[in-house]
Amino acid sequence: MTELVRAHGGMVVAPHRLAAEAGCDILRDGGNAIEAMVAAAAAIAVAYPHMNALGGDNFWLISKAGAAPIGIDAAGPAAQRADADFYRDAGHDAIPGRGPLAALTVAGAVAGLADALAESAAWGGRLPLQRLLEGPAALARNGVPVSGTLHENATAKRAELEPVAGFAETFLPDGAVPAQDAAFCLPRLAATFEHLASAGLDDFYRGDLARSMATELKAAGSPLRLNDLEAYRALRVEPLSVQLEHARVYNMPPPTQGLASLMILGIFERLGVTSAETFDYVHGLIESAKQAFLVRDAHVSDPAYMSVDPAGFLEDAVLDERAAAIDRSKALPWPQPAKPGDTVWLGAIDKDGNAVSFIQSLYWEFGSGLVLPTSGVLWQNRGTSFSLDESAVNALRPGRRPFHTIQPPLALFGDGRVMPFGTMGGEGQPQTQSMIYTRYALYGQDLARAIAAPRWLLGRTWGAENTNLRIENRLDARVIDALRAAGHDVEVVGPYDEVMGHAGALVRHADGSIEGASDPRSDGAAVGS
Repeated sequence: MTELVRAHGGMVVAPHRLAAEAGCDILRDGGNAIEAMVAAAAAIAVAYPHMNALGGDNFWLISKAGAAPIGIDAAGPAAQRADADFYRDAGHDAIPGRGPLAALTVAGAVAGLADALAESAAWGGRLPLQRLLEGPAALARNGVPVSGTLHENATAKRAELEPVAGFAETFLPDGAVPAQDAAFCLPRLAATFEHLASAGLDDFYRGDLARSMATELKAAGSPLRLNDLEAYRALRVEPLSVQLEHARVYNMPPPTQGLASLMILGIFERLGVTSAETFDYVHGLIESAKQAFLVRDAHVSDPAYMSVDPAGFLEDAVLDERAAAIDRSKALPWPQPAKPGDTVWLGAIDKDGNAVSFIQSLYWEFGSGLVLPTSGVLWQNRGTSFSLDESAVNALRPGRRPFHTIQPPLALFGDGRVMPFGTMGGEGQPQTQSMIYTRYALYGQDLARAIAAPRWLLGRTWGAENTNLRIENRLDARVIDALRAAGHDVEVVGPYDEVMGHAGALVRHADGSIEGASDPRSDGAAVGS
């Protein structure tokens, strides 16, 4: 069982303890929540390199002292050379899932760090970049213990990734998957952290590092070029939000599925379910997710290509209509394809009540698998979510941003509480978020219990042929039986299955006290100062 951690000076939660500790060290040095998150984000790229990297994307919600948050969208667009003809001329009728042709979108993560630090500077943030990156650089140079999830994923993905340039050199030292708890070093990444600390984060896009990476991406066969990196900037965006009974909950707009996460909460609250862990609760959340996913799959893409306003789906009348469409006793047939992915969510709150909800991703485990030889940067494969079908909702276009499963929620309660929360898990993210929020906000469970409680996942995951409903075996057997009787295609899985994601949450109360918890399914921790 995960533990509920309490503090007054600040707190960071992450799916790996070393990342939470790196962030909390910054808080102890007088840093703010943004500065702590930059350190934690860099450290998690070392401790969980199969789930995120400098070559990925990230999204931020940043609330200053309980105010409505600002959003930072650091999702990179497709290369200017990347179009359907580029792939068809290369003999492909779909974008490859791995290798250099899968590395077709700009990595936005470092730009997200830079834009967040610009906001920190406006607050009076004083810690230099060198201080924020020195801990992660030391971890990368000296090594971190191989986590069970890194060992398992490297073993499972070895056959498909070993041929990709740079993968074996990085993740199969001495020709083998590193043993669990063995020291795992990333010396080239350490040098890259040190270079960025000296040259500045902009060097990733418009400096020596950018030129090195662009040369190596081209040599490997990626469509990305230096002009794609040089043109990129992270975006400041207006978050979406939904007013619920106890709180206003915020999330990111498209191209993320933040809309779906908010719709689930708004629809479910209209069902009037009175207690958690019952058939009505589980069925209600599942059916609310289906209604939200129908909207998401029909409309959500790069907002420049959308013809509808996503905020319109959060209006009362629309949520009322979606709730009314739910059969309280029968499952809606669900043949919809899943949108899986691998991600990390982290949260931070400082002594002044500033809060950050942050999420970073490579898309699939290890992303494209392409590791650049000089910098050691592992590149994402987020662009594989594009379709070469010109009529598809997310058709590939040069400069277009891909659909993102990742999105970081943050709740502001009427009584002054601030709650950054979230999880990794692709299709499961909005579902797990809804479980954590409702268990805590509606049914009075503390954060540790809300996160550790039995979870479920509607949707297909890697290697599975069917879209079904996975449920952890700790859920009451009578509830599972009732779900089957209602027509849900149930598969019972183990008690703390990693497929359910690595969640975390923090809550700061009006008196300044902070609570936090991390997921027992992860290697994470909530660390307070």
